[in-house]
Amino acid sequence: MTDLRHHGDVDAEPGLQDFAVNVRGTAPPAWLRDRLVAALDRLGAYPSAADDRRARTAVAARHDREPDEVLVLNGAAEGFALLPVLRPHKAAVLHPSFTEPEVALRDAGIPVHHVFAGQEVPPDADMVVVGNPNNPTSELRPAGTIAALARPGRTLVVDEAFMDAIPGERESLASADLPGLLVLRSLTKTWALPGLRAGYAIAAPDLLRRLAAHRPHWPVGTLTLEAVTACSEPRALAETATAAEELAAHREWLTARLRALPGVHVHEPANAPFLLLRVADGEHVRAELRRRGIAVRRGDTFPGLTTNHLRVAVRPPQRCADLLTALAELPELSKEVLV
Repeated sequence: MTDLRHHGDVDAEPGLQDFAVNVRGTAPPAWLRDRLVAALDRLGAYPSAADDRRARTAVAARHDREPDEVLVLNGAAEGFALLPVLRPHKAAVLHPSFTEPEVALRDAGIPVHHVFAGQEVPPDADMVVVGNPNNPTSELRPAGTIAALARPGRTLVVDEAFMDAIPGERESLASADLPGLLVLRSLTKTWALPGLRAGYAIAAPDLLRRLAAHRPHWPVGTLTLEAVTACSEPRALAETATAAEELAAHREWLTARLRALPGVHVHEPANAPFLLLRVADGEHVRAELRRRGIAVRRGDTFPGLTTNHLRVAVRPPQRCADLLTALAELPELSKEVLV
């Protein structure tokens, strides 16, 4: 059975060059760290309603929404964990995609229907989950295509965890007015905050109230509220825009060099901070890379993919030399690429 709880941090063991986890950098930038350090003096009090309001207001301004259309989360993963409280009768998940939404729904006894490329979403699905840009395929779906899935009586969950890595955040639905739309965002990847957990949900106020109905009091800590506020302000948005353009250039550079290697197929078009590869004898390739000190993300834990699929994080060119050299030297890659 597919291990839906497997994630890239398991592949990226200490001491390995990390191409398995899609986090930009190894620590928050200095200015963000300073904001978080300054907030430490407020840890002697419970997180305040004023801090929560400030964070929601900053996010709302970023996406042209109202503060009551924003719910601050401990990472987008908390939003996925909360989905069962909406009590869908049948959920459809567009796969291959991030697996935590399916885990949460299945654990709650909610039937989950897989929808693969070329298949239709069941008309009786009252929850649809879709990633954009999609993890692990790096595909950026047109906003109109996703919006067409919305309808009264259905919750349309759009995982936009990597949308801030897209120049101009084109195809985002964070500012859209659609029935049942629930957009989940993460700040973990761009700002190197996986150890803090910071994100938010955007939806109509009544939908957010239902989503948050059973959260504990003070559900989000002071440091997370500070991070969400800081990363939604104009200075951070300008830095994000620059980083997205740099990432696009690095992805184009890495894609070209991977495509030049015999036996390596790159899933395209690619738009996210990672690339999905297909190779022959993928398990052996992954093991050989690990032996050479390089971690990549196995692909077979994503529904619809196989052991011959690998996900590789996009890194600056100077950090890719060992990966490219290792792949070029593996005799397995001279074999026919399998499906």
